[in-house]
Amino acid sequence: MKHKLAILGSVAFVALMFTTAVVQAQAPATSPAAATAPHKKNLLTTILEGGWVMIPIGLCSVFTLYLIGEGTTRTAPAKLCPPDHTKAVQDLFRQGDYVGAYNYCKGNPSPMSNVIRVGVSYLGDGQNMTETAMSEELAKENAQLQTKLSYLSVIGVCAPMIGLLGTVTGMMSAFSTLGTSGIGDPSSLAGAIGEVLVATASGLFIAIPAFGAFYYLRNRAAAGLHVIEDNVNALFRKMPYDLLHNVHIGDEELFAAAPNWVHGTGSPTPPPEDHGLGLPGVHAPGIEGQTVTAQAPI
Repeated sequence: MKHKLAILGSVAFVALMFTTAVVQAQAPATSPAAATAPHKKNLLTTILEGGWVMIPIGLCSVFTLYLIGEGTTRTAPAKLCPPDHTKAVQDLFRQGDYVGAYNYCKGNPSPMSNVIRVGVSYLGDGQNMTETAMSEELAKENAQLQTKLSYLSVIGVCAPMIGLLGTVTGMMSAFSTLGTSGIGDPSSLAGAIGEVLVATASGLFIAIPAFGAFYYLRNRAAAGLHVIEDNVNALFRKMPYDLLHNVHIGDEELFAAAPNWVHGTGSPTPPPEDHGLGLPGVHAPGIEGQTVTAQAPI
């Protein structure tokens, strides 16, 4: 909760700063004397000189702060593989209480407990099915972690392009004015070009930490998933799959049932008549060497 409040506070501060910048940019000049008076540039004045592209760049900076804060929280080792979850499941496995382990993992969700819960639910299907199901669940957890982190890479690519767009449009405006009024004051042209370069610098200022945070958080998530994999392998080592054969643990509904042409242990139901339509049949082994033919529907 504290991390979320800190993230929201940072986002609100940056949004307020850029909103103030836009409002001041739209305010008219008070007097010609004030417009020509020399002044020192501060951070807010520099931001205003970047033009309209500073608004999307500001939004990118807010989104970057949110993604970094949220990614740092989600990839924390205590979040991916809580020690108390590991200890509780180990105790239940030592007692052979696999139903209790399933219920504990379902009631205490985390990336590690989700993988264990899926593995326990497949114990009755054999070792291969159990390991395959856990690998797929681990891949799903990895995909969920990487989805939001990948947006940092997108911002790292797009932010410099947005800044470059502002620079190009600003230079087009500056040279258009030059072509109309002539080069009366070269220093004014140099100042205008320097101002539009603020947009490119701002885009790079956002992109560099976004890329750095993306690679750091991606590697941190990968390290956490390796820890989960090691803990799961230790838990399921020497699992008595033969004693758990055909045992279903969990509350997931099983949809596969016996073929509809077989009723209990009696004789198979005779196949429907063909009626001379020549429909292809589906052959299945019957009882005592007989063959049951299920006709395809019309």
